[in-house]
Amino acid sequence: MKHRFFRMFFALSLLWGAAACTDFLEKEPLGLITEDAYFKTPEHAVEAVNAVYNMLRRWEVHVFSYIGMTDIISDDADKGSTPTDASFLLELENFSFNATNIAPLGVWQGYYRGIHRANVAIERIPQIEMNAALRDRLVGEAKFLRGYFYFNLVRWFGDVPLITRPLPPDEFKQPRAPKEQVYAQIIKDLEEAAAVLPATHSAADRGRVTRGSANGMLAKVYLTLGDFQRTEQYALTVINSGTYALFPNYERLFQKEGEMSSESVFEVVTTADQQGLGGSQFNEVQGVRGVPNLGWGFNRPSDDLIRAYEPGDPRREATILYVGEVLPDGTAIVEDNPETINERYNQKAWVPRRPDGRNGAGGGNIRILRYADVLLMAAEALNENGKTQEALTYLNQVRTRARGTRPATVLPNVTVTDRAQLRQRIWQERRVELAMEQQRWFDLLRQGRAGAVMKALGKNFQEGKHELFPIPQNEVDLSGGLITQNPNY
Repeated sequence: MKHRFFRMFFALSLLWGAAACTDFLEKEPLGLITEDAYFKTPEHAVEAVNAVYNMLRRWEVHVFSYIGMTDIISDDADKGSTPTDASFLLELENFSFNATNIAPLGVWQGYYRGIHRANVAIERIPQIEMNAALRDRLVGEAKFLRGYFYFNLVRWFGDVPLITRPLPPDEFKQPRAPKEQVYAQIIKDLEEAAAVLPATHSAADRGRVTRGSANGMLAKVYLTLGDFQRTEQYALTVINSGTYALFPNYERLFQKEGEMSSESVFEVVTTADQQGLGGSQFNEVQGVRGVPNLGWGFNRPSDDLIRAYEPGDPRREATILYVGEVLPDGTAIVEDNPETINERYNQKAWVPRRPDGRNGAGGGNIRILRYADVLLMAAEALNENGKTQEALTYLNQVRTRARGTRPATVLPNVTVTDRAQLRQRIWQERRVELAMEQQRWFDLLRQGRAGAVMKALGKNFQEGKHELFPIPQNEVDLSGGLITQNPNY
């Protein structure tokens, strides 16, 4: 699938190419290929959905702004790099950002471009004469991806324009839809995807979303909404499917051998290629800055994250790459960079130097949903539903894998049965298990703890404001006031 994803990209870039601020406001294509001329064969259907997947690797979707609005804004990470580099990320770290910060604009552009591509595929693929099972599967994949794009948007911005079809020019300006309506559409997309997606794919199609991807994402949506009954339902559906298992070695999970492993529920496949052709700069922007020169050094694991690990927890060493430490492949030692302050790096994003020896877009996959996350969602929901012993079973599975072959005194099994105390243990386990995987900020928000946690660190978090990001100011301006701004921006 890595190679098949991109053979169509140049052609489709003419069809859906460089969009302006909101891709649902797409202008008429300038190239020779049009939608009417393109959607004729089953190959066109596959390529149309591949174009939606392609957005997952893009700068605007899963790179700089994404990392800033998930990790750097949280207590897991600081901006990193040199003090004056990328000041817009420092604004996220210290909560001084406003509606002109380029991070919200970046993801707004990227995610709506992905939604536009998904909308075109969902509308046009059913018109192609082709195998019905393949047709339904491809539409299901596009619906999953549209649901995923909207899930991040609604968590970041609250009410957002809800666009579920390609728009004619006279409908380009769209108001924000209530977040409840957006969540209803996300759930509908994911349910319809789960109904038609296979449990697994052939080797040639590995990396495409599956039934487990959809059910796992439904569990996360319902957990975000505080619906623990449905969270339990969908998380257990994934667990009881028998399709997934914890990768035996946590330290190796985030290296090449752990990619698309038994633990992968939803993972963005990349290659060591240019962005747009299969590569992504997700790894590069977090790579070692200096010697060896592997990246830009952003997204530095925080002091607070380091303190969060229990004594002897091997996940700390697997997550944080320190100065003086040997790289995971043994090729070099990380040297001190005098341009940076207290440097350390996200080891989960580490990838070796590109095969051609140059720096640049790496080939490390981006983990979006792991089986360990599903187990912890199940544990949290079961605890809230009064099923403490079942919750402990799944929580301790995660701890046992992390412990590995170490003595039982390292990460001993949790035995507490008080619901409130166990809730805190599960939340803590989520933090250290999923650290630096772009989960923490969304967890703090849904738990209602973002303000308290940020203020305890001395950050300038304002209640009633910073739970949401501002709508990009140019989007408000372009809408002529139809799109309203979030409170206090």
